[in-house]
Amino acid sequence: MQLTLSVRMAVVVALGLASAVPVGAVEFAVVGPRAAAMGGAGVAGTSDAFATYWNPAGLVVSRSVDVRGQFTAHATDRLGVINTLDDINSINKNDTSAANQARLQGLLNRLNAPGANVSAVGDAGVYAKFNVGAHAFGISIADVATGGLFTATPLTAVVSGTNLAVTGSMAGKALEARQLTFSYATSFLDGTLAIGATGKAIQGAAYNATVQVLDAASETGVKDNIGKAQLSTKIGLDIGAIYRPTAWAKAGVVAKDINEPAFDAPNGERYKLGAQIRGGLAVTPWETMTIAVDGDITSNKTLIPGLKSQVIGVGLEQTLLGESLALRAGASKNLQDAASKVLPTAGLGLKLWVLRLDLGGGYDFRERQAMASGAIGFTF
Repeated sequence: MQLTLSVRMAVVVALGLASAVPVGAVEFAVVGPRAAAMGGAGVAGTSDAFATYWNPAGLVVSRSVDVRGQFTAHATDRLGVINTLDDINSINKNDTSAANQARLQGLLNRLNAPGANVSAVGDAGVYAKFNVGAHAFGISIADVATGGLFTATPLTAVVSGTNLAVTGSMAGKALEARQLTFSYATSFLDGTLAIGATGKAIQGAAYNATVQVLDAASETGVKDNIGKAQLSTKIGLDIGAIYRPTAWAKAGVVAKDINEPAFDAPNGERYKLGAQIRGGLAVTPWETMTIAVDGDITSNKTLIPGLKSQVIGVGLEQTLLGESLALRAGASKNLQDAASKVLPTAGLGLKLWVLRLDLGGGYDFRERQAMASGAIGFTF
């Protein structure tokens, strides 16, 4: 299987024709290349503009005017779904012999297997923050999308006229949360405790489509099957806190979408942004080194039936040359998903006066899971 094809098709399913750069529920998304490179750890250690997403309390931890634009995409192909779709569409459909039909059914049985699915999360947006005295403010315009491709009804090889055909189908579901957010944070007890909140106006673009297996090898076919989105608008609320008992250690917690906004989807379904609680620690053993760990306290449902997400991630960052260069590495694992492996991650950041350039990503070396992220920003 070519990983590039897997990532490309999975992101198409997740974004449902969104420009860039899932009653179902969604998982926690990684936003920004620094967190992506550090195993998805960002709740306690993020104090730049991306704190509007990770933990609004982080906005007040450092004083700056910070503007960032970013994209992040993360795809997981469980049990080789994309590779199997490629193999299915390479079969000669004009050959209706018992042997060829059996070969097709063998491939379909891979897609019928429990746990065979593709999931993807993609996000892109612009984030900004600034400080006024002991207060901090943040704003963002972003699109956070998640989705999945899975077998909805059992797939069976049959002969239809003079050709092989497949009964049953796969389903593609996705939710774009197009959002305008405003964040506020303040600190107490000489900066030991910080709290923050983010209010969000969210337009949900929900997709629900039947995907014909014999068309799925074509990107155009997948896009056509995704269909048009059903739109609805809701309000969301995140709250967070950071505790700094010493100058070298921080503990953070964030509760996202605590009001659990739900969006109308095609075929009478509803997709919900379920409440998510995530905690994190960040320590600085010396001035240029940061070690961070994050974990989902809640087990989060996804748009794929039976699949849950509860991720733990760890990462480190070493800055060099007066913080002009940052080297990052980490790893993450979904504890609720036996089919996914540990995802190693890495990345780097460059600081050129006020300009910030960051890249991050991960690859599991089994052609099952990949993540990529990039950002440009300005810090004053």
